Amino acid sequence: MPKTPLDIGLIRADFPILNRELASGKKLVYLDSTATAQKPIAVINAMDEFYRLNNANIHRGIHTLAEESTAMYEKARQQIADFINASAAREVIYTRNTTESINLVAYTWARANLKAGDVIILTEMEHHSNLVPWQILTAERGVRLEFVPVTDDYLFDMDAYRELLKLEPKLISFTHMSNVLGTINPAKEIIRLAHEAGALTLVDGAQSVPHLPVDVQDLDADFMAFSAHKMVGPTGIGALYGKMDLLQSMPPFLGGGDMIRTVHLREFVANEVPYKFEAGTPAIAEAIGFGAAAAYLQNIGMDAVAAHEHEMTEYVLERLAEIPGIKVFGPEAEHKGAVASFEMDGVHPHDVAQILDSEGIAVRAGHHCAQPLHEMCGVQSTTRASFYLYNTKEEVDALVEGIYKVKKIFG
Repeated sequence: MPKTPLDIGLIRADFPILNRELASGKKLVYLDSTATAQKPIAVINAMDEFYRLNNANIHRGIHTLAEESTAMYEKARQQIADFINASAAREVIYTRNTTESINLVAYTWARANLKAGDVIILTEMEHHSNLVPWQILTAERGVRLEFVPVTDDYLFDMDAYRELLKLEPKLISFTHMSNVLGTINPAKEIIRLAHEAGALTLVDGAQSVPHLPVDVQDLDADFMAFSAHKMVGPTGIGALYGKMDLLQSMPPFLGGGDMIRTVHLREFVANEVPYKFEAGTPAIAEAIGFGAAAAYLQNIGMDAVAAHEHEMTEYVLERLAEIPGIKVFGPEAEHKGAVASFEMDGVHPHDVAQILDSEGIAVRAGHHCAQPLHEMCGVQSTTRASFYLYNTKEEVDALVEGIYKVKKIFG
């Protein structure tokens, strides 16, 4: 992979929070972007300008503000569609987050099409958001869940997957990039094999869409779920991409305003896609911020973002390997995103995170909404440092110095 062409100094200047000095007197070192990314001034300004100058409800009014707001809301949908290369903006449905996007598929397509005994294939590395909706469906409908194991070197087990496909599954739902291991799964090949077996695919893109070039048409994904807040956008909004023929065949998710074409006392006719899945007044300002985030990243170039993060991944793995008593979970840098989840001999992850915080370093500690994966790794929790386009090698060095402080405190 080529060296990053990014000017990190200029990029960091776009993120006001990175200049913050914490109460400890330390300058913020933000290494928790896998949980949520920081926001550039372009996103902050887009939402601020909407509330200052354009605020009105959408799709319902003919006055100037309503028409402006509607145009901005739909422009953002097009920006998001362009970012993932959807064939039409209508294939992008606004949701609250990746979790709701997955649940939308589970409550609409799955309940309309699956019956007892039908097989859904997941993986052992899934976030709870891509486990619990299917567990609920299993309890309700008696569908059967099967899991692709993680190999000893923390990769998607393709041989086991090929065997599971012989069960003639109806759906393959998998993470594109693990939020714990950083493993980047071979999504295009997984999808190709699924389609050969007659299954549909749902890709959890919460970690991949913000960090990698993602082209849903090239992948041939049937569904893709992702969130704005992990890709420098606002919280409270996400998206579900779906192929148009599938979306048109699916029943509505929620009932109420804007998802209907006509309503009578005893019946209704659903609106067209995507509006039949967007009941009620939506997160308008957040949608505009979502579009601004997509435009910001597209302007920088996702190839450049991915190249920078690959450099960061190589460097952090190299530096952590120098520290005695540290075990990092995940594959080699070649197959890994910019995530380093680790355990430290004799020290609980929460203690590691707390001491690092005293040094101004923000990391995550816990099971990261992936308890089964941690059980598979033989640990209850890990400390996770994660990186994005605005992080530097100097911040990796600060992390390493902080870990040495932890070691000194705990002897």
